[in-house]
Amino acid sequence: MKLTVLTDNNTYIDQYYLGEPALCFYIEEKDRKILFDTGYSDVYLRNAEKMGIDLREVDTIAFSHGHNDHTGGLAYFPKTGRTVRILAHPDTFLPRRDGTGEIGSPLNEEEVQKRFTLSFHKDPVRITEDLLWLGEIPVTVPFEKRLPIGIVLRKGKREEDNIYDDTALVYEKEDGIFVISGCSHSGICNIIEYARKVTGKQKVLGVIGGLHLLKEDSRLLATADWLRQQKIEMLYPCHCVSLAAKIVLAKEMPVREVGTGMQLEI
Repeated sequence: MKLTVLTDNNTYIDQYYLGEPALCFYIEEKDRKILFDTGYSDVYLRNAEKMGIDLREVDTIAFSHGHNDHTGGLAYFPKTGRTVRILAHPDTFLPRRDGTGEIGSPLNEEEVQKRFTLSFHKDPVRITEDLLWLGEIPVTVPFEKRLPIGIVLRKGKREEDNIYDDTALVYEKEDGIFVISGCSHSGICNIIEYARKVTGKQKVLGVIGGLHLLKEDSRLLATADWLRQQKIEMLYPCHCVSLAAKIVLAKEMPVREVGTGMQLEI
């Protein structure tokens, strides 16, 4: 599997790609071309073109959740003349807002269905033989309770948004698993434990993606200690991970830099 970072908050020195506070990964797995999230705008398209990646070859777009920094770029996805499947939780395209305004997908479910084959699931779905979309993540780790963000409109009723749609991908190898997260609103430790349960493999080879660790508090310290105990060799925190959080994590295990244009072969 080959993963290319098309959009991240961070960019590298002397690599002139665009960054934005958002996330988009391009994944090549066997003969499949997959997008995991689409960033906030058309930045991922502009970066892909500069990298020589033809997004018209994408056959699947898998969403980590419905916030606009992960779904906003869908409105700019090029017309391909082929069927492109969208894999998402049923909550992904619900209207959402917080104190700053609208924070959900700019496209609603009806608009998405006009252009794509929309496939909603709560249970895990295999994209390829070795690449799995996890679906709704159960909370099993005591210090990783769901932290609501804003309000979601469900069946005409406003509810506190616990972001039940937050999910991740897991890539299976013979010797373990590699986890690819979007924002980890479900908790990265909960995600890893569910990935282990679904795949039956305990060894975590690596993690890349947003961990939603923004401040130095008891949850960050507990997460860093838990991840250290897993002896993860490849940790690539990005997107929604603050510098302070990366410093705490780096005291416990090797932390690797992520930026737009990074390529990772697993």
